[in-house]
Amino acid sequence: MSSPEALAWFLREVLPLESTLMQYLRHNWRDRSGVDDLLQDVYIRVFEAAQTQIPEKTKPFVFTTARNLLISRVREQQIVPIEAVADLDALDVAIDMPGPDRSAIARDELRRLQDAIEALPPRYRDVVILRRIKNLSRREIAVRLNLSEPTVSVYLSEGMTALADALYGQPRGKEAPR
Repeated sequence: MSSPEALAWFLREVLPLESTLMQYLRHNWRDRSGVDDLLQDVYIRVFEAAQTQIPEKTKPFVFTTARNLLISRVREQQIVPIEAVADLDALDVAIDMPGPDRSAIARDELRRLQDAIEALPPRYRDVVILRRIKNLSRREIAVRLNLSEPTVSVYLSEGMTALADALYGQPRGKEAPR
């Protein structure tokens, strides 16, 4: 359960650091395909920590969290590299399949997300879909939509804020361009 203060802090203070954080992660992680996952894990750790106490200095906290996550990942890779496991069935690990109730809840959440995305202004929707769903870089989005990279960043930030507002009930303070 998220507190409204933590969510507001996250949207206001943490999300704007995304481009700098992505540069940091790309620079310090050799597997480019895992950078987006790392970013999401940093966001999760930062948001969960903010549930207890919102940090006084956001940027150092976020980057310390990212550094600690990178260190943990390096340690994990040194202990059990995934390449060493040829057949996952050999591990004899039970697959945790969600029950019907969890599946229904997930479908409902996906519908809510789809409705929220469809309600975005067209430019915000295009940028959010290209970045978050199709995983294009800001530069690729700028070229594809004939926008500047800073404009793409603004549209992405505003679009993600609008999605968070729609999904978590936070009212929008200003009207988005159409």
